[in-house]
Amino acid sequence: MEILWVLMALVMLGFVLLQISRRRRGAVGLVEPGHPDAADPANYGFAREEELDVRMPGPDQDLLDVLDLVQRTQDYRGAQLLLAGTEAEGERRWQRVQAFAGAASLELRQRPGGVGETPGGQWLRVWRAEAPKDAGGAAVHAEFLVQQAWRTATAGTDEFRIIMEEAKAACGEAALLAPGDPIPYIVELSVARGLGYPREEFEQLWLKILDRAPNHMGAHLAALQYWCEKWHGSRELAYSFAEAAAARAPRGSLLAAMPLFAVFEHLPEVNLVSGFYQSEVVTKAVHGALHAVHSAGPDDPMQAHVRHLLVFFLVRGERWAEAMNQLTAIDGHVGALPWTLSPDPAAEFAVYRALAVAGYEANGGSPATLPH
Repeated sequence: MEILWVLMALVMLGFVLLQISRRRRGAVGLVEPGHPDAADPANYGFAREEELDVRMPGPDQDLLDVLDLVQRTQDYRGAQLLLAGTEAEGERRWQRVQAFAGAASLELRQRPGGVGETPGGQWLRVWRAEAPKDAGGAAVHAEFLVQQAWRTATAGTDEFRIIMEEAKAACGEAALLAPGDPIPYIVELSVARGLGYPREEFEQLWLKILDRAPNHMGAHLAALQYWCEKWHGSRELAYSFAEAAAARAPRGSLLAAMPLFAVFEHLPEVNLVSGFYQSEVVTKAVHGALHAVHSAGPDDPMQAHVRHLLVFFLVRGERWAEAMNQLTAIDGHVGALPWTLSPDPAAEFAVYRALAVAGYEANGGSPATLPH
């Protein structure tokens, strides 16, 4: 019994010392809104939680305007024209294909159709029927099927495999319509993960993408999933893939941030290592990602993806000022990792943003000292 009391006393002493240490280092915690100690993100011009856009990682007003038009009128032609005018090899076209497919999938989920009711996403079906040779429509349809498989079925089931096989066929059709377009093959990367392509078959698919768009960040992020431990690879294979991409990244490429995504995909569920987010492997990956966003062009649509993940790691690492610098560049949009893994992406983002603001102010920062 005496030993038990000694152990309990040691635990309590450790807890007290931890709190003292955190206060000395300017560590912070969350308090209720309206509390006298609560930092207010609105003081920095940040959007309210209910105003955060969960559809995209960053702004694309042309896409938003067309999405609104298509969903309001159920006329696909705006989407067709926008994709036709978007560079085939670029990151933005891939994001727009995903957005249109996601919109159709969400519509169908909200309105599955019934007796006398038109199912949601009907505009995509009309698009494929009226313009069967349109490469943009074929790519959106293939991505739609992929998203349907992941959203409506469980990986490994017959239902999942049937939808994925249909998606694979749609990818092949889309590729025939536009031989130089990397998008159908990028869509197929998710099919490869879902169906468990053998490595040789996956690597052949990857070579087709490298031939068409060797520095495509979105493609690399999709391929990374295959090599992760939770799918068909391992931590070592995922790290190796990400580090190789970063090593061959041309100047100004966001591929230098790939190791940070590999670290994120292999975070321990329970962190038993003190200071994990200040560890060498995390610090190195964060520095690579920071260099990437500082070197990339301001109009690179993948920059927002990297900045969102940086906010997560910088807040966890208590690097408050650096987290605030990223927030000023991306605030308003939350359609990216890690927030999209949460049932409520806006709420998850808002928690990290509040922690960043509180930590920044606890260490002497204010709206006046934050560069914009």
